[in-house]
Amino acid sequence: MGVQGLTTFVEGNRNFLQDLRFRDSRLVIDGCSLYFRLYFHHGLDRKHGGDYDAFASLLTQFLSALAACKIQPYVVLDGGIDPSDKKFPTLRQRLQSKIKDADSLSHGRNGSVLPILTRQVFIHVLTQRGVPLVQCSAEADWEIACLARQWNCPVLTNDSDFYVFDLPGGYLPLSFFQWTNLKGKAPQRYISSQFYTINNLCRCFGGLNRELLPLCAVITGNDYGAPMEADDLLDLIDVGASGRRGGRSKGRASSSRIEGLLIWLSSFSSVAEALEEVSRLMGEEGGQKGGLSSQLRAAMQEYNIKTRSSLAHWFSEGKVAPRGNTSGLTQLPDCLSFAAAQGQLAPAVVDALVMQRVLLIPQVENNKLASSHLSAKAIRQAVYGILLQRAQDGAVQGRGGGAQLATGSGRGSGGRGQGHTSAWSMGRAASVQAQSTPICVEEYDRLDLNLKKNLVEAQPPRTPVHLHGLSQAPVALRLGVLLEVLAVKESALEPVPVHQQLVVAVTGFWLREVTPTPPQPLVQALVLGMVYGEVSFNNQRGNPHQHAVPRMNWAAERHVLSALGL
Repeated sequence: MGVQGLTTFVEGNRNFLQDLRFRDSRLVIDGCSLYFRLYFHHGLDRKHGGDYDAFASLLTQFLSALAACKIQPYVVLDGGIDPSDKKFPTLRQRLQSKIKDADSLSHGRNGSVLPILTRQVFIHVLTQRGVPLVQCSAEADWEIACLARQWNCPVLTNDSDFYVFDLPGGYLPLSFFQWTNLKGKAPQRYISSQFYTINNLCRCFGGLNRELLPLCAVITGNDYGAPMEADDLLDLIDVGASGRRGGRSKGRASSSRIEGLLIWLSSFSSVAEALEEVSRLMGEEGGQKGGLSSQLRAAMQEYNIKTRSSLAHWFSEGKVAPRGNTSGLTQLPDCLSFAAAQGQLAPAVVDALVMQRVLLIPQVENNKLASSHLSAKAIRQAVYGILLQRAQDGAVQGRGGGAQLATGSGRGSGGRGQGHTSAWSMGRAASVQAQSTPICVEEYDRLDLNLKKNLVEAQPPRTPVHLHGLSQAPVALRLGVLLEVLAVKESALEPVPVHQQLVVAVTGFWLREVTPTPPQPLVQALVLGMVYGEVSFNNQRGNPHQHAVPRMNWAAERHVLSALGL
């Protein structure tokens, strides 16, 4: 989410902000804002696949700075697509913009495209450091605000919606959070920052009723858009504002529009009074149902954070994944919903299950060639097949004529263990048969420089495996499914050290699927990188995870290298 022009407006008027020496506190962090800020603000490479080592080091320094100031971070990450679909047009526009940015970077120009594994590295470092983390089922803003309100602690983010949320603990904009320059002496070290509460803004507008700020946001427009008639209302409001303030040009900047709107709203004592005036200006009769005033009232609920946070229990107990009534996590088995909440399951998996839609992240590549995501299409099809296959004892028809798995075998039907056992038995008995109507997932990917929707058929592996029995399936069976999807025989991997078998198998899969075929020097460089990484890892002093290198069967080894095209 984000309110158009609000960041520029607030940060351009320091009366809305105050200095803060921040230390010895909880801090709720918008994880997505943080990793974008760290990567882009510190000039890390965006053109060559990602400078992940430098990023991990930078994140570690950030966490160390918090620890030095006795700040306890709680990181909250966005999950999948909002099931309401209200934000989908905005997401498509952003994807199209990222395609253009990636093309710009590929030609040596500027662009803001986050390397594709940045999020995974971020989660890995946080997990390694023991930082409390949760991945929401959809967008995290509302959950972050509810948690911070309940805990009465500040939020660290760069999202302008937090200039609207009523947070007693306040909002710390990342752009003013000086974590690289700690002040004071131990144990009283602190981070200098700018601190915002809505009290400061309301005070500057004659004691504006804080409940009117969400109305300002939804009239101005956020990531969910604005009602179609909002521009007409703004024009009508400007007529009145011009008479009082000496006139404004029609081509005013967004921040000036926000200022004029706040001045107008400050003349009302309540939301009801302001919406009544909206109805009058728009010629609505008797609170016309579906009129602009009712649309605005409904949209304002996005900023209502008086509900108790579902994340507080997650962070205090760490046992139950947060689930709302509309959460995509409710459609996953317990083990997978828990993994999703821990950030170990990609949001795209939940999107595929709930929405039957996946947005593929643009990358810096040669846009005259096919999208690099095509090389992994068979893997995604297998994942979609496992998620969406119709079990014999029932599935429900989902969005777009596809299928969503019924969840009757979970906790609500005979207990957790019993439910999983029966699900696994059912999965073994269910044969994977061709469906009369193929189950498809909408994939949004690049075609040249344009965003294109593709219908991709879900293709379950030949080996029967059922989603709700996945955690109970034997390891050998799960490994068999993986190797089947990668089209590699286990015997071909025997000469390879166990910890490198997945890397070799995936590399072989990539070489078979990628178009055009990579030149031999590129493949050799890839293998050399693997070898160098292994040698460096084993030569680290005090490394407790050194791998014993077995005597190689060079005939078999040459067979593996031959399969990789070397």
